[in-house]
Parts: sequence; structure tokens; C-alpha cells
Amino acid sequence: MLVTILLGIMMMAGLFLLLLGGVGFIQQKKFFSSAPQEVQDVVPDSMPERFAGQYAVGWVMIIVAILMMLGAMVLGAWDGIENGFTFWQFFVRFVVMILMLKAYDILFFDWVLLCNAGFNFFPHFYPETKAVLGHYLFGYNKKTHITHIICGFPLSALLAWICTLLQ
Repeated sequence: MLVTILLGIMMMAGLFLLLLGGVGFIQQKKFFSSAPQEVQDVVPDSMPERFAGQYAVGWVMIIVAILMMLGAMVLGAWDGIENGFTFWQFFVRFVVMILMLKAYDILFFDWVLLCNAGFNFFPHFYPETKAVLGHYLFGYNKKTHITHIICGFPLSALLAWICTLLQ
């Protein structure tokens, strides 16, 4: 279970790097597509580069983030294959990893970063968002979160099935 938790943390780090690369470095409105409408309304379409190569740094961060998250899934599969996991052990591993990622998304991204403007993450990069951020935004995307959680179970079953075929 320790390996599963560490892999879940690896996925969380990747998700944060993904957010930082898109919001902090590339700074295009398309990275706010899942944000509340109030935030999307005040965010400019794009921001000028603060330093040469800023956008390139952001894209590298996004690529590394995606590779980290995929790598965590591959490492989870490989470790399970090496240790002779059953379908149910794989299934539990992937469900735990996906649910950890979703909990991180809901609690850290939505509650801490989005709903607590005092934390100053989004206003640091987009000062115009400070006025629209607040606790009232929490839960604006609950249907999306519920859908992701529900879809995590069949995805975990599919990954577990593939892993058992690879043994």
C-alpha cells in the first residue's frame, strides 16, 4: 500500500506541475476552461511573456507533468506485475491512486487555490481574478468531479484487467 500512496503522490505532483505550467507560464485563457465562469470572464485571452522562453518553460512543465502521471500508472502496473498482483489488487491500487488524485484536485486546487484568494496563487499570475475568487465558488464543478470519480472505477477495472493479461 505504501507504493500505491507514493505513486498517488507522484500523480498529485504531476497535476500541480500541469497547473503551474499552464496557468503560471503559458498563461492562455484555454487553461481556464474548467474554471468558474466568473474567473473565465476576467482572465485575458493571453498574457505577454515576462521573460524570454517563458512559454517554452511552461510547455516543458506540462510535458513533464503528463509523463509523471503516466509514469506513476506504468510504475504501479510494473510493480504489481513483478509482485504477482491479482486483478483485485491491481484494481484497488488504481482506484486508490485515482481517488487520491481527485481528492487532491477537490481539496487543494478547488478549495485552497481557487476558493481562498488569500493564498494568492491565481491572483499572483492574474491580478484581475482576486475580486472574483471566494468561498462561494466551492462546488461549482461538483457534477464534473462526480463524473470523474464514477469513471475512475471502470478505468481502474480496465487497467487491472490489462495488467493481469500482461502477467
